[in-house]
Amino acid sequence: MTDRPILDFLANELAAASREPLYRQLENSLKQAITSAQIKRGGVIPSERVLSQELGLSRVTVRKAIDGLVSDGVLDRRHGAKTIVSSRLEKSLATMTSFSEDMRSRGLEPGCTWISREISRPSPAEMMALGISGSEKVVRLRRLRTADGQPIAIEMATLPARFVPEPQAIGDSLYEYLEAAGALPVRALQRMQAKPGTDEERRLLAAPDDASLLIMERRCFLADGQIVEFTQTKYRGDVYDFVIELMR
Repeated sequence: MTDRPILDFLANELAAASREPLYRQLENSLKQAITSAQIKRGGVIPSERVLSQELGLSRVTVRKAIDGLVSDGVLDRRHGAKTIVSSRLEKSLATMTSFSEDMRSRGLEPGCTWISREISRPSPAEMMALGISGSEKVVRLRRLRTADGQPIAIEMATLPARFVPEPQAIGDSLYEYLEAAGALPVRALQRMQAKPGTDEERRLLAAPDDASLLIMERRCFLADGQIVEFTQTKYRGDVYDFVIELMR
């Protein structure tokens, strides 16, 4: 595969006026190439020599930009002088976004494999999480979430049935369904923990035997304070990172 489309993209990005140092401009241009799927996850970027020659940059500048992206976990260096786009994914905890929105923002195609959909009476834990009585029914949605066909997470969403009158009508995105139903959440409380995966979970996620899972529990609220969703998502710990920005 030729590097020409990638090099042309980077050259156009670098042509924009900027006061940042050249290595930082190249860092940002490479990040943009990855985000816009010019370079796929796991794909090989052009060599330092090629980047230097084609973009008119010194090898020192190119190496400094690549070193920065390797340090940030965006790129991985491999034996044989290859540098590839990291297969690890990052999720910011500062904003409330859906899995589909997260993947599309990274240039990946979100997907899901349905494991089960059911309507049932709530368990005591679900009653507490959703603030409902035992007489109400809930909809449970269990799915395997994928990015470009790669298993990433197992998701179990539980919602009061009044918000999901037709669970079979839900496609790949639960939030698109809720938005169409006028029940899109506006805020959420999240809790995160790490646990070993079960044999079934590792099998579904195609994860190594010793892989731990990053477990995110989320309660989502409507503008009027009603709890619309309680979701537990189990992410592959070897491919997913959570990022929190702190300010002082």
